[in-house]
Amino acid sequence: MDPRIKKVPPKIGWYLAGFADGEGSFNVVLRKREDYRLKWKVSLCFNVSQKERVILALFKRHLGCGTLRQREDGIYYYEVNNFNAIVNNVIPFFERFGFLSATKKKVFSKFKKIAELMQEGKHLTVDGLIEILKIRQKMNDGGKRDHTYEEVVSDLLGKSSEAIRQVPRRT
Repeated sequence: MDPRIKKVPPKIGWYLAGFADGEGSFNVVLRKREDYRLKWKVSLCFNVSQKERVILALFKRHLGCGTLRQREDGIYYYEVNNFNAIVNNVIPFFERFGFLSATKKKVFSKFKKIAELMQEGKHLTVDGLIEILKIRQKMNDGGKRDHTYEEVVSDLLGKSSEAIRQVPRRT
């Protein structure tokens, strides 16, 4: 854990956790990469967007990582997608301050589980990557995905996506 996380004043920490409870997002992104053995790169990302920069600057300051940018539409966004920063800063911060909503607690729990699997190198094996995909399916109500479970698994196993859809997803 980054020592800065222990120094976050409780008033600020609980405020930021509450803000993230409503506006934050924990995502698992898959990108096709021909230079990777399994051809898929798994990345974890925490982000928050807002019209005003001030609150997002507090996240950057107190989490001690991430980037703060402004989109073309004028909205600011703060994101952390460096794996070490996710593990050493973001996860410990939200373990310390937590969430009130059951939904965000569940999503964060799954995000943490995927981070643990990645620390164990599971994302580098077919079975491990499929396990990560199954967990990801249960995050953010299935969410909008650039690459579906079926697409990635069919690529990993060399089967048609129709054959993959017929295989039950046991967890």
